[in-house]
Amino acid sequence: MARFLKSLIFLPLAILLVVFAVANRHDVTFSLDPFSANDPALTVTAPLFWFLFAAVAVGVIIGGVATWTKQGKYRKEARVKRREADRWHEEADKLKAISETTNAPALTGPDQRNAA
Repeated sequence: MARFLKSLIFLPLAILLVVFAVANRHDVTFSLDPFSANDPALTVTAPLFWFLFAAVAVGVIIGGVATWTKQGKYRKEARVKRREADRWHEEADKLKAISETTNAPALTGPDQRNAA
């Protein structure tokens, strides 16, 4: 269902981007110099759709970085839980090895409550 919804949204957007790129193939000048309109120092001349695709790419990168930083607390919690689970698995393996070497049955379930 999610794949269908993504396709439903992104396919028309992709078609619009391609149509926009084909319709806007002429060169435009992008200037980063607000002080000299007649002879700008920082200019880039390229087809308009390149600027559009660059803006989309920058937006995707900024959104990805923002999402990645916002989810940092969840990644940290997952690392802590993974270490804790590894410690519990090591302890269980040690207890199992001790139980096997002494040939004592491992206590589980209701037997464990009665043994305590």
